[in-house]
Amino acid sequence: VGRAICTTKVTVGTQSLLQKHILNLHTVGSFGITIKMNRQPEDVVNFAAGPSKLPKEVVLESTKGAYNFQGTGIGVMELSHRSKTYAGIHTEAIETLRKLLHIPPNYKVLLLQGGGYLQFAAIPLNLTQSEEEVADYFVTGTWSQKAAKEASKYLKVNMVLPTTDKFVGVAKQSEWKLSDNASYVYYCDNETVHGVEFPEVPDVGDKLLVADMSSNIFTRLVDVSKFGLIYAGAQKNLGCSGVTIVIVREDLLGKPRKYCPSITDYTIQAGLNSLLNTPCTWATYILGLVLKWIEKNGGVPAMQDRSYKKSKLLYDTIAESQGFYSLPVEPENRSRTNVPFRLGTPENRDALETEFLKQAEEKGLLQLKGHRSVGGIRASMYNSISVGDVELLVSFMREFSANNHVQHNYVQHNHI
Repeated sequence: VGRAICTTKVTVGTQSLLQKHILNLHTVGSFGITIKMNRQPEDVVNFAAGPSKLPKEVVLESTKGAYNFQGTGIGVMELSHRSKTYAGIHTEAIETLRKLLHIPPNYKVLLLQGGGYLQFAAIPLNLTQSEEEVADYFVTGTWSQKAAKEASKYLKVNMVLPTTDKFVGVAKQSEWKLSDNASYVYYCDNETVHGVEFPEVPDVGDKLLVADMSSNIFTRLVDVSKFGLIYAGAQKNLGCSGVTIVIVREDLLGKPRKYCPSITDYTIQAGLNSLLNTPCTWATYILGLVLKWIEKNGGVPAMQDRSYKKSKLLYDTIAESQGFYSLPVEPENRSRTNVPFRLGTPENRDALETEFLKQAEEKGLLQLKGHRSVGGIRASMYNSISVGDVELLVSFMREFSANNHVQHNYVQHNHI
């Protein structure tokens, strides 16, 4: 919210004069309102699409690790990535991930850098050997569209779905155009920007399936054995930015392109336990803490139940608004983790949405603005967002609707 000042070190047990001054600063927020910068974490709910909210327990524990990890006298960010101490962090994160996702033993788990963008190139560079090969891409939103564009530099891309400039769902299977000779089939399980989610794993027969699960991994049960490769950035459901998880079947290793850079070579990374170069040690540490938090709170089954309850609460509130709030996505493909919606009618939408975001920010409901490419409102409800957090949001939505609904005759609809 606005601009903040950050100090790197504070005298232990005291509050510096600088901190006291910071707490009394005023800043101009995103919508021109003046906000006193003395909020505490418990005063706000962060609905950001990523990087996103972290569990309170994780943040508090990480502050200890940042200063003095397990009595070593140094913080996690100062540990050598070749040390036994960091090796314990790294290994435990991978082992916990394996356990919670029930990853079969014939899969390697890699902790890489570069985010989804690097995987857009790494996947064709590792899974194909020639630019003449074909890969099938389901393009259902911004991120699969970007992935297909990047892959087209290295092979022939076949678009499975009819071309569209409006991403509101997944076409029926009868409209899919899968290639007979595809080296792999790629899809994004949940589109963060457009809020389009596959309700189940797409049936592509015996073809090699690759999935980007960055924004819904660990929010529902998944059978890893159905995939050749799964990847996910950690900064939504599993931690902070800086580490990308790649789960790849072992038989797919050992066949990269000759010009595949070492940093993107799954075979090299697997052989070196993802330590080819200095990893983002802090992000791996946070990943491990979040995984332990998930395990402590019931594992993936519990996260799936929470996700269903949160999304149902928000979607029901929108449905009950008599068209004041509207949804662009087809009902069968509405995301549980990223919900884009609009307010009012085309004539008054901009003014209403600006006011909605302003009042939401004043109430501590943060980062609800939709992606710049689609506009509107977007509520992202990853694992760290509780049912109680969503209850605060829908309570505000009902209040805002009641105060702004009376002068217009809204028509309830599913599409904008």
